[in-house]
Amino acid sequence: VQLQASGGGLVQAGGSRRLSCIVYGAVVRLAPIAWYRQAPGEQRELVADMDSTGSRNYAASVTGRFTIEKDNDKKTMFLQMNNLKPEDTAVYYCNVRWKSRDFWGQGTLVTVSS
Repeated sequence: VQLQASGGGLVQAGGSRRLSCIVYGAVVRLAPIAWYRQAPGEQRELVADMDSTGSRNYAASVTGRFTIEKDNDKKTMFLQMNNLKPEDTAVYYCNVRWKSRDFWGQGTLVTVSS
């Protein structure tokens, strides 16, 4: 299983960004998926996840601003981020749990300027 993340970059506060992650070797339709992030000097934290039934959960800090989505046909997962804040600056990682193992993308950096 391999995950390829993209979509990071520099964005102004209040702006939007959409992260993508192509999943190879796992069935996105069946697998729990998630996005994590790690800010400089901080531990990696869960941002949003979606279980195999489509039920979503969000960190309190992003609720109402971020949306986790997936396209089963394109084998791709997304993180739509709106109303970005400087504190959202971090490396974002996509995650898939497949056959009882966790798989990670390489990380994509999102920098939000004030």
